[in-house]
Amino acid sequence: MVSPGSRVLILNRCYLPIHITNIKRAVSLLYLDIAHGVDTDFQTYSWSQLLSASFPLEKLDQFHLVRTIDRPVPIPKVMLLNDFDRRPPQHVRFSRSQVFIRDQYTCQYCARKLPKQKLNIDHVVPRIQGGKTIWENVVTSCHPCNRKKGGRTPSQAQMPLRSQPKKPAVAPLLTALKTTQSAWTPFLNFQASDS
Repeated sequence: MVSPGSRVLILNRCYLPIHITNIKRAVSLLYLDIAHGVDTDFQTYSWSQLLSASFPLEKLDQFHLVRTIDRPVPIPKVMLLNDFDRRPPQHVRFSRSQVFIRDQYTCQYCARKLPKQKLNIDHVVPRIQGGKTIWENVVTSCHPCNRKKGGRTPSQAQMPLRSQPKKPAVAPLLTALKTTQSAWTPFLNFQASDS
């Protein structure tokens, strides 16, 4: 059955990946008829078809099974929006979550990979010393390393950085897609050949 961290790839109407969402949001999109499920054969499924359909076993790996009172309902791992056809943004917008994605949720001082709730954004040159909040001056850090470094630079605190921070060259979604599910692969290849 479905785990709380289950993810669904969202495609625009032109089959370009634009977002990754959670299973709860995916069910809402299907139910409200904002999106249809799609499998690797490019066959689409509406909410009513998913409720009434029985799927061949070879296709079940392309669906998350959501348990209901009477039976499991297959929710596609890939969904196609009905009306949205804009391309995903190619520039990288600065935000806390994008810094975490860039640094792969890893503290840039002690190299521990942690959930985002246990991470901070640290200014390499602290704001108190004139450091700015820009891509090249912020890194992901765990709470203990952030407290230990305090208002000092990494050299002053004797805490070397794992790598120098820089602005990502590609959109964050493309970075997140590096760890894909097999059901997503045809749509990522479709995008690459379409460009």
